[in-house]
Amino acid sequence: MPEDYDLDLKSIQEARRLAVACREAQRQFANADQATVDRICAAMTEAAFANAERLGRMAQEETSYGVALHKRVKNEFASRTVWDSIKDVKTVGVIRRDEQRKLVEIGWPVGVIAALTPSTNPTSTAIYKILISVKARNGIVIAPHPSAARCSAETVRVMAAAGEAAGMPKGLVSCMTHITLPGSQELIRHYATSLVLATGGSAMVRAAHSVGKPAIGVGPGNVPVYVDRSADIAKAASDIVNSKAFDCSVICSTEQAVIADRPIAAQLQAEMEKNGAYWLNEAQKTALAAVLFSPDGVINARSVGQTPQSLARMAGISVPGWARVLVADLAGVGPAHPLSREKLTTVLGFMVEDGWRAGCERSIQFLKFGGDGHSMVLHCRDEEIILAYGLEKPAFRIIVNTWSTMGAIGASTGVMPAMTLAPGGIGGAVVSDNVTVHHLLNIKRLAYELRQPPALARTPAPDVHSAQPPLSAAGEISEAAIAAIVRRVLGEIGQS
Repeated sequence: MPEDYDLDLKSIQEARRLAVACREAQRQFANADQATVDRICAAMTEAAFANAERLGRMAQEETSYGVALHKRVKNEFASRTVWDSIKDVKTVGVIRRDEQRKLVEIGWPVGVIAALTPSTNPTSTAIYKILISVKARNGIVIAPHPSAARCSAETVRVMAAAGEAAGMPKGLVSCMTHITLPGSQELIRHYATSLVLATGGSAMVRAAHSVGKPAIGVGPGNVPVYVDRSADIAKAASDIVNSKAFDCSVICSTEQAVIADRPIAAQLQAEMEKNGAYWLNEAQKTALAAVLFSPDGVINARSVGQTPQSLARMAGISVPGWARVLVADLAGVGPAHPLSREKLTTVLGFMVEDGWRAGCERSIQFLKFGGDGHSMVLHCRDEEIILAYGLEKPAFRIIVNTWSTMGAIGASTGVMPAMTLAPGGIGGAVVSDNVTVHHLLNIKRLAYELRQPPALARTPAPDVHSAQPPLSAAGEISEAAIAAIVRRVLGEIGQS
């Protein structure tokens, strides 16, 4: 394309080219056997894992979000841990037989996946989405956030090169490099695109669901953490601070507000301070809120993924060098309390409630204020309370006695390892799972007769030679009889 073309035109044309090329490659790849699919995915996994540190550093330098070392950990998780969780899943040919129900299930790809990836976790999300897509014999085109275009493109280049060296068709895995909103919209609307897999902000997710394509979209999570009087307080404090400080809190499942049971609130605060939590005074809290959010509640992108010291400089306040997270006491939840919103940076809210039932109600308030269906955390050793939370909370990941950051994505718990965490119908998504290969795999079914259809369904055909057409109970000629008369007349015309 000529160099003097506008960027949006280049972006639109690139989206079209990549989508068509991906469809052609995917049609070829649809004939691959399971061994070939797994060999290609394993090669891409090892390439991503080997480059985890470099790609993490690129992501931090390009976006200025988070910590390079922590991004390496996420890249290693998104490659090897995700692959280990899906490598034995059958996706080709007959994947299950149910002899009792006489069903044979056959794996079938969705087609071309248009994958929108965020600036907060650009390389790890791309790695993970490529693996779960190709494992199901899909093609994938990554549409990265503009502020993470270079690191995303390099991640895709590394994996595509490894996959193609292992026998993957060229074009099956690709990435847009001319990034504009019109270009991304063209990709998700394009006739060659089969499904949209969107991870990012609310506006992106709404756009993904509005184009008339099947879509799996996940948005924000305003994650509350309740600490019960029965909890191991020292461990809870350590888990909360470590989780919130990890990569400067850019994972959407990170704790956003602590709700402390009144009898242990002072102890919890003291333990959190030992782990690097710094409590803000009222003036500091007001100054910080003004930096983090605009008056309409939109987060300031410059504040995302920053250390407490960087945030303090932005807000014109002073915090100690040892501070790993900043904590603000909250008087309530909602628009009048800006720091009760989701904060993709090293800032926590803190509230005190008396008893788990009050803590439960406060947790629901946080979820409804920007995190419906996503995740919440519970530090507790009373199994009855834990089960009550599981039954009552409008969240599909309730993380118990561990880091929310690592627990929700499946690094420290038994949920499926994933970087895209769906919030179910109450959160505007079509599923409530940690999204993985099963969500990108269609299933065909051979269904054999188990029993004869009911007798009433086996009605005899009308007698086409009858002189008198059958009447209904009301004395009217039935539709079947009319059809039979027409067929007879047409037959007689043909013989004359």
